[in-house]
Amino acid sequence: MSNVTTNFEDRIVEYEQLLEDFKNLLKKNNLKFTIQRELILETLYDSNEHLTPEALHQLIQKRHPTLKTGIATVYRTLSLLEESNVVTSLSFGAQGKKYELGAKEHHDHLICMECGEITEFVDEAIEKRQHTITNELGFKMLDHSMQIYGICKKCQEKNK
Repeated sequence: MSNVTTNFEDRIVEYEQLLEDFKNLLKKNNLKFTIQRELILETLYDSNEHLTPEALHQLIQKRHPTLKTGIATVYRTLSLLEESNVVTSLSFGAQGKKYELGAKEHHDHLICMECGEITEFVDEAIEKRQHTITNELGFKMLDHSMQIYGICKKCQEKNK
């Protein structure tokens, strides 16, 4: 039986706490709390996807067509959130970054180089091995990220 899990819809931080932390972060950086910035945070919180800034912007525009939210606001807010470890990003080289909220349980990623699909997973054997290696080498691990790049099953079948 496999000890790999792939369901990461549970959040480890309630939205109200995340919002309060976000307001404090903005204040600390001498930035105003705006509905646009809140919608960026809320949309990331509600999403189970890894979003590009453009996709995030489109999602906000679709849900709130009368509210003016500029793409520059999305980029600046994502940058602040990433610097503060509220969001994490996966880099796709020239294709840019995709973001996810850091309020989920730790997980790793399988990334399809053809369609861009991202599959999240946790494998307890891999996690245990990483701790063993760091302990053996006298290294104090604070965090880690694993990204495996390849071609997903759907793209492999499509290319046959």
